[in-house]
Amino acid sequence: MSPNHPDVLPWLALAAIPGLGPESVRRLLEVYPGIETVFAAPASQLIPLVGAKLAAALGQPIDPAAHQDTLDWLSAPDAHLITWLDSAYPEPLRSLPDPPMWLYLKGDPATLSRPLFAIVGSRNATPQGKRDAEAFARSLAEAGLTIVSGLADGIDAAAHKGGLAGNGCGVAVVGTGLDRVYPARNRELAHRLAAGGAMVSEFPLGTPPKPGHFPRRNRIISGLSMGVLVVEAAPQSGSLITARLAAEQGREVFAIPGSIHSSLTKGCHQLIKQGAKLVESAADILEELNLPWAMAMAAKTGEPEADPLLDLMGTGPIGLDELANRSGLTVDNLSAMLFAHEMEGRVAVLPGGLYQRLF
Repeated sequence: MSPNHPDVLPWLALAAIPGLGPESVRRLLEVYPGIETVFAAPASQLIPLVGAKLAAALGQPIDPAAHQDTLDWLSAPDAHLITWLDSAYPEPLRSLPDPPMWLYLKGDPATLSRPLFAIVGSRNATPQGKRDAEAFARSLAEAGLTIVSGLADGIDAAAHKGGLAGNGCGVAVVGTGLDRVYPARNRELAHRLAAGGAMVSEFPLGTPPKPGHFPRRNRIISGLSMGVLVVEAAPQSGSLITARLAAEQGREVFAIPGSIHSSLTKGCHQLIKQGAKLVESAADILEELNLPWAMAMAAKTGEPEADPLLDLMGTGPIGLDELANRSGLTVDNLSAMLFAHEMEGRVAVLPGGLYQRLF
């Protein structure tokens, strides 16, 4: 919707009314044929639908000056306001119990019509978790899926990077206005996503990051996607909210297992106990989604060659002495081999003289 569209000001005014949620807006649109008629309706008709306070707010004249910043933002060719009444509104969201009535989008709206798949997880991810997220995202993107996540640190950021590396595209659903990037350190990543896909939010410009916003954005992440992969998650993490919403929305839920001693894998194990699919490779996800074209594309990329040393390391941190016992190699030989793997980004050096494979 352009800044010159006749309905843009009513929609912006609607979005700016505090306390007017999606359910109330949907009730209004079920009664009134167009957005402009909502503001023209008498208070006596609005009060039974939204209550006296919101009815009074809807009765106020719309001040264009109050929305000038957003109108200026919408004047950019890659800035969009997509509303419930638009043909560009993503169809998968229409079936949600509380779908957003509008979406602010920076990038290409057509991105939301692609086959989308979400990858989420802990902000305080381990090196292995971030590497898994990036590797899975890249493989799925190379198979034709577009990766969706929430632009948070840790697993989200790694998934976005992997998706961009796989097919140059991605979708970030955020809990702030699109004139802000949170966390700020992901600004360059946000710009890459907008250039090669889309940044999406239901929150008006200027909205700061607030704790309650992120669970709300999670329903959009899962709602847009045909499935959700949880890479690492503590038992009470927001990623489990996304997974629960995905299951309620009829989407497939996947989880990567890990050590029973790690708090960041307990959430994934909990999901698996509740019926999430345990996955060890991107192929497991593609087979479950039953996408023949994606399987064919994935087959063309092949699998990386196995490395005996990496196989011996396992998935958890390991010291040189233990690795020497497993491999039969000397510590000097192992140090040289691990250094080469570190330079190639295949092994991370951890505090305490430990090493961990990164895929």
